[in-house]
Amino acid sequence: MKILFDQLSRQVSKAITQKYSTSFSLGIMALSPSIRPAIYAIYGYVRLADEIVDSFHGYNKQRLLERFSEQTWQAIDEGISLNPVLQSFQESVHQYKIDKSLIEQFLHSMQMDLTPMQYNTERYKEYILGSAEVVGLMCLQVFVEGDEEAYNKLKPYAMKLGSAFQKVNFLRDLKDDYQVLGRTYFPNLEMSVFDNRIKSSIEEDIQSEFNEALIGIKKLPACSKFGVYLAYNYYLSLFKKIKRTPAQCIMKERIRIPNSQKISLMMSTYLQYKMAAL
Repeated sequence: MKILFDQLSRQVSKAITQKYSTSFSLGIMALSPSIRPAIYAIYGYVRLADEIVDSFHGYNKQRLLERFSEQTWQAIDEGISLNPVLQSFQESVHQYKIDKSLIEQFLHSMQMDLTPMQYNTERYKEYILGSAEVVGLMCLQVFVEGDEEAYNKLKPYAMKLGSAFQKVNFLRDLKDDYQVLGRTYFPNLEMSVFDNRIKSSIEEDIQSEFNEALIGIKKLPACSKFGVYLAYNYYLSLFKKIKRTPAQCIMKERIRIPNSQKISLMMSTYLQYKMAAL
């Protein structure tokens, strides 16, 4: 029975999310049950693409990504895939009418990761658009359940939130991106002169995006508001910890929030959410 395969595919996407990201798993659990499978599907899809370019060392990443892209469009066109991740993703694309241009932009940013480059401001914005902002827009299309007017109204805020999350990731992963993958995303950044002054300048930009994103979170539908607010609060806490960490330490260790603290953060966020009547 195909329904069993559909259920299995959704479970695989959920398992990928839970394996790779405790924070996003907690955020998704705070969403309405009706939209959780689609968000798991989106995360599972982008996570798999990200693993191809970041982790599959010793393999032909270019060919693997090309094949993944080809299979993505084939799955969407045919409405089915034998790859469980692509199966659950294409199901969500059709159910929520996810814009194919968002998927194209995402795959373009993944392609950018295959070639070492010096990021200028234009390339930096281009990469963030595809790697983070459009992922936020895919999720937004699920949150508003096809309401085009609501989507267009909330679109700028969703993009700011995705951008803020990605830039926090860039700071958190600065050491590994540079030393392991040979990447430096921040524009015109010379790692040999990365100091607290440069770090503070980056942080000011991120803080402004967090501030703008919160305005949009308050306008989200009830089915998604608390879940997104929880993810926002987790990343904000991580960002605050990074801000307290000197630049020289950023290059020596990966800053993280322990899982035990994430659970505590979930409880405090719920209280904030209720008391502030978001």
